Amino acid sequence: MESKSDRSISHVIGAFVSEVRYEQLPGDFVEFLKDHIIDVVGTSIAATRFDFAYRALAGLGALADSHGSTVVGMAQKLPLKDAALMNGVLAHGLDYDDTHAVGPVHPSASAFPCALGVGEFINCSGRDLLLAYALGIEFATRLGLAANGTMHKTGFHTTGVVGHNACAVTAGKLLGLNADQLVMAQGLAGSTASAIAEHRKDGAWNKRIHPGWAAVGGMTAASLACAGFIGTKKVYEGGDGLFRTHAGSHFDDVNLDALTADLGERWRAEEVAIKPYPVCHILHACIDSAIALRTQHELKPSDIAKVRVLLHPDTFHYVCENAEMRRRPATDYAAKFSAHYTTAVALIRGKCGFAELEQDAITNPAILALAQKVEHAPDPKSAFPEYFSGGVEITLANGRTIAHHDRVNRGAGDRALNREDITQKFLENAEFGMSRSRAEDMLQVLLSLERFSGREIARAVSLGVRL
Repeated sequence: MESKSDRSISHVIGAFVSEVRYEQLPGDFVEFLKDHIIDVVGTSIAATRFDFAYRALAGLGALADSHGSTVVGMAQKLPLKDAALMNGVLAHGLDYDDTHAVGPVHPSASAFPCALGVGEFINCSGRDLLLAYALGIEFATRLGLAANGTMHKTGFHTTGVVGHNACAVTAGKLLGLNADQLVMAQGLAGSTASAIAEHRKDGAWNKRIHPGWAAVGGMTAASLACAGFIGTKKVYEGGDGLFRTHAGSHFDDVNLDALTADLGERWRAEEVAIKPYPVCHILHACIDSAIALRTQHELKPSDIAKVRVLLHPDTFHYVCENAEMRRRPATDYAAKFSAHYTTAVALIRGKCGFAELEQDAITNPAILALAQKVEHAPDPKSAFPEYFSGGVEITLANGRTIAHHDRVNRGAGDRALNREDITQKFLENAEFGMSRSRAEDMLQVLLSLERFSGREIARAVSLGVRL
C-alpha cells in the first residue's frame, strides 16, 4: 500500500484531473475558454500564408504514411501526432498567441492542438474538448508560475518545456485515464521536454516547433500510461525532476506550491492575456507608448534625436541584447523580438502589424535609421513579471524630452481585450486564409463549441469545409 508520504505533486494533480467535470467550470470561465480558442484558431489561420508553415507541412508530410487528422486552416490532413505538431507550429509561429507573463508561457499553442487532435481522434463531445483544453491551459499556466522565470534564465523556452506535462493532462483527460495513470503520464512527459532557447541568438525557427512538440509529447505520454507504461512519480519535485534540471542554479526561485494551491477553486488560466500585436509580448507596452507619443506630439522622424525603451532587465536578453542585431533584424522573426526595431517602426508608421514585419519594412532605410537611435534601459516603474510593463522616452531634436509608460500592457489585467476585440482580431486573421463569410461561419461554431462533437469542431476549423 502506498503511504501518504509517497504521494507526490503529480498524485494531487492526477486526482484532481480524474475527478473534475465540465459542470464545475464557472460560466464566465467557459466563455473565457471560447475567447482563447477563437484567438488561437484565428492566429493559426493567419500563419498559413507564411513560408514557415509550408516548409513545416512539407517536412511533416514527407514522412507521413497516413492522413487522418485536421490541420487548422488547411485542406491537407496528417497523422494525428504530425497534425498536432503542425497545429502547434501554426498557433505559435507568428508569436501572436496568448501569454501568461510570469512563466512566461504560451498555454493555448500546445493545449489546443492537443485537445483538438485527441478530441477529433476519439470524437469526444464539445464539452469534453473544452474541459480538456481548460485543464491544459490551467496546468501550463501553473507550471509557468512554478517555474517563475527560472527556465528562461537557464536557457530554455518555458512554453516548450511545461507544455509536455500540461498536454499529458489534456490528453489523459480525454482518454479517460484514472488518477494513477495520470501520475504515470505526467512522469513520462517530463522525459520528452527540452526546448533549448538558442534561437534567441540568431532568430532561428526552433521556437516555432516547441508547443506542437509539447502536444505530441503529452499525448504520447498519456497513451503510454493508458497502456500501463510506468513513469516516474516525482517528476516535479524530484532531485532530477523537471524543475531541478531546467531551473538549475535558479531552483531556489521555483515555487512548487503554485502547482496545487487553490486547485479547483481558482483557475489561474484566467490571468492569460491575448495579444494585440503579432510580436513578442514583452514589447507591447513599448509599441503602445511609441504610438501614443507619435499621435500626441505629431512626431516626424526628423523630430527625434534619441529614443530609450524602458523594460525590466530580466527581459533584456530576449528583446534587447546584441543591440546591433536588434537594430537591423535579418528576418521578420528576428524583428518580432527586437525592442529597437518595433519601437522605431511604431514611431514611423503608427502601428506594428503584419505589414510592419514584411521585407520592405525591415529593410526600409527610414525605419532602420531611426532604429539606430534606439537604446534600452531598466524600467524603474516595471510591474514585471505580473505584467509586461514598458515605456518610451524620446529626446527631441530641440532638446526636450517626452515620455509615455504603461504599467499594465494592453491585453492583460484590467486592460484585457473584450469579445468584440477578440472577434475583430479573429476575422482579420482568418481573412488571410479564407473568405469573410467562411470566417464568420467558423466563428459561429467556435462560439458554441459545447454543441458540437470533436470531429465537427475539427471539420469547422479546417479549410473550406462547412458543417
